[in-house]
Amino acid sequence: MTSTPRWFTDTSDGHSQWYIERFRAMEREGADLGGEARLVDALVPPGSRILDAGCGPGRVGARLHARGHEVVGVDVDPELIAAAEQDHPGPTWTVGDLATFDLDGEPFDLAVCAGNVMVFVAPGSEAAVLERLRAHVRPGGRIVLGFRTDKSYGPAELDTDAAAVGLVVEQRFATWDLVPYEEGADFAVTLLRVPE
Repeated sequence: MTSTPRWFTDTSDGHSQWYIERFRAMEREGADLGGEARLVDALVPPGSRILDAGCGPGRVGARLHARGHEVVGVDVDPELIAAAEQDHPGPTWTVGDLATFDLDGEPFDLAVCAGNVMVFVAPGSEAAVLERLRAHVRPGGRIVLGFRTDKSYGPAELDTDAAAVGLVVEQRFATWDLVPYEEGADFAVTLLRVPE
């Protein structure tokens, strides 16, 4: 297992700033950037504690915070965390590697990994990421992951890694607005459950 996330090895110099500015521009243009947050909000009671894992510049966590949830965001990229702090005050934003992070505090009701997080972690670290997420989510809570399937890590690998760390696959969809998943879809949104 390499220790460097693909976010750093598979992207060019300046990619983080490009990513930040891309979403700032989409926000200014009125693009709908809240689909992931709407789904997550529907899965938990009001005022839930939510972990935004691989939070990037904070667009998902900010929307969940605005809906009244307690949000903590973690991302390996300090530039993205700085943008989240600047653009979206309110949630707690923290720099950390998802394969090794350890947060103090109460367990979360749900963890969300939007924005293709699982295909940007270090190769071979995916099971470690799932184990760390499981360690931070309460028994009976959920982990929701959405990522494109055209990379080397797809739903089959996710299912294997989830089972290895004691997570249960509940549902899978092809989009954040719950289009049914069919084999060969280029995107997958998977709901995992932490057993009670």
